[in-house]
Amino acid sequence: MNLVWGFVVLVGATTVSVATMLFVRRGAPEGSYFKDGDRASGVFGVLATGFSVLLGFIIFLAFTSYDDSRTGAEQEALVVGQQVETAQFLPHPASQELTGQLVCYARYVVYKAWPQMEANTLGDAMNPWAVSLFRTLRTVQPQSNSEQAAYSKWLDQTSDREAARSDRIHGAVGVIPTPLWIVLFFISGVIFLYMLFFADSGEGPFTQAMLMGSVTSVIVLMLLLLHFLDTPFHTGVGGLKPVAMQRTLRIMDQELKIVGPVPIPCDAHGSAQAS
Repeated sequence: MNLVWGFVVLVGATTVSVATMLFVRRGAPEGSYFKDGDRASGVFGVLATGFSVLLGFIIFLAFTSYDDSRTGAEQEALVVGQQVETAQFLPHPASQELTGQLVCYARYVVYKAWPQMEANTLGDAMNPWAVSLFRTLRTVQPQSNSEQAAYSKWLDQTSDREAARSDRIHGAVGVIPTPLWIVLFFISGVIFLYMLFFADSGEGPFTQAMLMGSVTSVIVLMLLLLHFLDTPFHTGVGGLKPVAMQRTLRIMDQELKIVGPVPIPCDAHGSAQAS
């Protein structure tokens, strides 16, 4: 979530809740609407504890998904870089074709797939260069021991790369189902209404504002944090960026200067060039 919008939501929700509390306080009896404050506090403790436990488990789930996406992106970039090295042991000209297609694969992730994940429009779309890599590999006929070993290693790395990509894109769709969001907002509403019954005309307005504002701000911040973890790919503060794959592209450029130039069948953003 954008940091500015998060701050606006926090301030807006806190302001509305404090204003509502102060409005209710004007007609509230001294000592609040509850005749037995201890019993009312006990019930509120049950509500707050249930909400915090549920929210804690959900935040743990969302953070796990967030971390899996980050780890998957890093692992995918690492495997792509390793496959460039493996490709050099495969027979010519497939080795050059595979190397160029790996460069295009990395460029596509950075400049095409990542913006789609941020916009939540990736869907089931594949990286087209993964298909090109598969087609090129089918033409390879390894002969020597080193070529056969590289061929087997390539297949293993391809499986690792696809698994890492799956982890990366898993977080793009979010892991918190709609019913859980409904439950969280419903409990938040119940706590807000329950807090209004603590309105006390005998207490000062500042005390009453602090009572309601502190509870509201904590709940809103926790919900904002949950939303942030559930949508790891965004342009705001803390959003996942293709840093690992960009680093792999820079390393590739250095490696290609050593092994020699190879044909790159795409432009700088990973789009296929016309033949």
